[in-house]
Amino acid sequence: MHRSRMAALLTAAATTLAAGVFALVTNSGPAAAHGAAMTPGARTYLCWKDGLTQTGEIKPNNPACSAAVAQSGTNSLYNWFSVLRSDAGGRTVGFIPDGQLCSGGNPGFSGYDLARNDWPITHLTAGRAMEFRYSNWAHHPGTFYFYVTKNTWSPTRALAWSDLEDQPFLTVTNPPQRGSVGTADGHYYFNGTLPTNKSGRHIIYSRWVRSDSQENFFGCSDVTFDGGNGEVTGIGSGGTTPPTTAPPTTTPPTTTPPTTAPPTTRPPTTAPPTTMPPGNGSCMAVYALTNSWQGGFQAEVTIMNHSSQTYSGWTANWTLPSGQSISQLWNGNLSTSGSSVTVTNVSYNGTIAPEGTTTFGFLASSSGTNSLPTVTCTGR
Repeated sequence: MHRSRMAALLTAAATTLAAGVFALVTNSGPAAAHGAAMTPGARTYLCWKDGLTQTGEIKPNNPACSAAVAQSGTNSLYNWFSVLRSDAGGRTVGFIPDGQLCSGGNPGFSGYDLARNDWPITHLTAGRAMEFRYSNWAHHPGTFYFYVTKNTWSPTRALAWSDLEDQPFLTVTNPPQRGSVGTADGHYYFNGTLPTNKSGRHIIYSRWVRSDSQENFFGCSDVTFDGGNGEVTGIGSGGTTPPTTAPPTTTPPTTTPPTTAPPTTRPPTTAPPTTMPPGNGSCMAVYALTNSWQGGFQAEVTIMNHSSQTYSGWTANWTLPSGQSISQLWNGNLSTSGSSVTVTNVSYNGTIAPEGTTTFGFLASSSGTNSLPTVTCTGR
């Protein structure tokens, strides 16, 4: 009897130890629920994605993620969904100190409070509607709050409560969920409108306040309002993840068509390269309407190089919405197959230095609603 009981205790202890990789114990007790912002991605979530390997080991590539792991350990990545305080009870200012907002005051995630400008970043458009996603690693009722930093905030200092706008720009209670609970794909989802009058680097700060316990979750999502559609840069080996949702359908204003045709040539926007081009890179494309009229429109696409090497060429792709047809394009070579569009660089605008840009434009006819496509690109 004694041996059986001892064997049972040892088995239970071994099971608990094995589960320790996934169940983080905080300074206030064991975690009972888990979750983190996935769109726009919180630092822990994107650093986890940044470090994924085929062997299952997590080795961060991004320098900020590496610094966070050096301070907080790899357990912070295996438990990316556990930035929580079990005793928060909805408390914020005065409970979580300034400079510790991203970790929620949880010492196991203090590395994610570091003031750096090289965290993985999500590219967004101010004032645009988008679908937010939040991990439901464990499902519980509660309310989600999303704040944005003031225009005076700088990534050179750790986030303080005074850096956030006074009120959340989005509040959602008990949203629906999709995918399997307790997996990397399962998540809550809800629509919201991003704050207006924002440009450049910011932090979107999230809080999940459970209504069935004192447990609260916290997270910092690094974003830049630069006309993006949810693209993420700074993860993996320098690649870009595509947006998780297409931009919303909009109807552009009706204006007078242009009186003259756009130019067929344009001087190069970047200097010739002095280094060898990369095999691939972190390419991002932003589509914008510049003019529209009954039955047609003019648009421009900006190609951005977010890699660390110079492009020697690029390719952009998108699918034309129903009823659209391109009649003229400049600053690029156009090829189409049905509704599929491919544009490659011309001789003078293929070179794009790191963080450099170039553009091409086109005229098109349109019948019905002029919806905005999502453009993807690759750099050579």
